[in-house]
Amino acid sequence: MPVDVAYEALMIEDPERASRLEPPDSQRIARALEVKRSTGVTLGDWQMAKTGGIAEEIALFPLILLPPREWLYERCDTRFAQMLEAGALDEVEALLARKLDPDLPVMRAIGVPEITALLTKEASKAEAIEAGAQATRNYAKRQYTWFRRQTDKEWPRYTEALESKNIRLEDYFAGLLLN
Repeated sequence: MPVDVAYEALMIEDPERASRLEPPDSQRIARALEVKRSTGVTLGDWQMAKTGGIAEEIALFPLILLPPREWLYERCDTRFAQMLEAGALDEVEALLARKLDPDLPVMRAIGVPEITALLTKEASKAEAIEAGAQATRNYAKRQYTWFRRQTDKEWPRYTEALESKNIRLEDYFAGLLLN
């Protein structure tokens, strides 16, 4: 469904959510409409319902990982290279063979546009690797910022490179429990 038609439908079926979204935000509009049509309740009501889950049965110990940016970006670069070695080219070729709409979320996933450019000869291998690694770093930066700003300030933060002191997260958590 075209995004303008979906937005109009959302304005009728969930006007509160529609008022909070920008008309071109196709992904959030589609999700809100999907929830309303498949559950019969608005996304806001669905999110507020506190039913089910295991929160009453387990103890949660949050830990926010905020390693040094340089270390994180090196890991992003390594991860993208590993994706290529592990068959990402074949996966993107299979997506392209399906002639999917380029606006679908799967076609905009990290690495897909960059590998597509390589496969269609719009970019060299070096350019595609750099662009894919950069896209991965950009996503990591957004996650990093979200975790730094949006989570409870009381949650412990681990800010070292995870391999820097040969610390295992299990040991780190055990130390938190003892304090």
